[in-house]
Amino acid sequence: MKVALIGTAHPFRGGLASYNERLIREFVDQGHEADLFTFTLQYPNILFPGKTQYSEEPAPKGIRIIPLVNSINPFNWWSVGNQIRKADYDLVLVKFWLPFMGPCFGTILRRVRRNPKTTVISIIDNIIPHESRPGDRVFAKYFVGPVQGFIAMSQAVMNDLKGFVGNKPSVYSPHPLFDNFGQSVDRSAALEKLGLDPANQYLLFFGLIRDYKGLDLLLEAYADQRFRSRNIKLIVAGEFYADRTPYDALIEKHGLAEDILLADHFIQDSDVATYFSACDLLVQPYKTATQSGVTQIAFHFEKPMIVTDVGGLAEMCPDGKVGYVVPPEPSAIAEAIFRYFDATDRDAMAGMIREEKKKYGWEIMVNKLLALRQQLKTEQNK
Repeated sequence: MKVALIGTAHPFRGGLASYNERLIREFVDQGHEADLFTFTLQYPNILFPGKTQYSEEPAPKGIRIIPLVNSINPFNWWSVGNQIRKADYDLVLVKFWLPFMGPCFGTILRRVRRNPKTTVISIIDNIIPHESRPGDRVFAKYFVGPVQGFIAMSQAVMNDLKGFVGNKPSVYSPHPLFDNFGQSVDRSAALEKLGLDPANQYLLFFGLIRDYKGLDLLLEAYADQRFRSRNIKLIVAGEFYADRTPYDALIEKHGLAEDILLADHFIQDSDVATYFSACDLLVQPYKTATQSGVTQIAFHFEKPMIVTDVGGLAEMCPDGKVGYVVPPEPSAIAEAIFRYFDATDRDAMAGMIREEKKKYGWEIMVNKLLALRQQLKTEQNK
């Protein structure tokens, strides 16, 4: 088939770009003709919380990325929509994660839908954002109007979708593995690269630091005095997208600076394997969530995890098998960390992680998308 995906991709950075590039690669690997339409302008700089929107990595090989979309220019939306409509795609996909993109994507797709051959499906990260802004609901409703079917990557998102899409077909398909960051490296080599002592064990908090991700809960948990008498250290790897002052204050208040490696910058794709190979346990202390790509990086590198019981995180982390699910409270997070390091069945857990990760192949996501398209075409032809 002829497939297009509209969303973030190189030269832009981050998990959204990695997801879209990996999905298009899977379509290509399965023999489809596939294009990835990305932005010429994604966010105005005044709205972007990080240091840069752009990747330092080379463009991925073997896929076609076409920079075309300006997120704030309505004339561009009409032009792009008409161009994609005339290209006669069988399937047009849109990765939706933020209502800010609703007017842009919604207008493009209204033009695309004028081609009766084309089926439009959206893969939904969040329909209700973690951090709300005025106009969110109006923009999201506008976006879903021309979309014919939806893939939600967690049951939490499936539930949220009901209030927006009515009886339009919606399918649950969990976030696939992030297997595009290379293979694990030797632990000692990873620790040496990070300047860390191999005699210690390491927790990892990974990803962009936003308030809802609960780094403050983890720091409060890590203030437990039992950590000071054990060789368990903490790696925090990610750029601050929130005011860092409260986090620095917690580190100072509890005297944690000597026990924490704070890599407070965006982690480039080529460095992801180093951080995951160095750590013993991933901790995701989120206060709210739908799903998380970080979980799927952990599965790829076969790392156990502690997640909080919010949103769809627990769906991806069978308690006691690949890690532990706990309430979003510092004391519960601390107890789960000690439980893991004191456990006698860690080898068995490693085996269960290897088995569980088989559920999350990219071919499964592509098959779900193609099956949903077939369902929509069948209903259309009735």
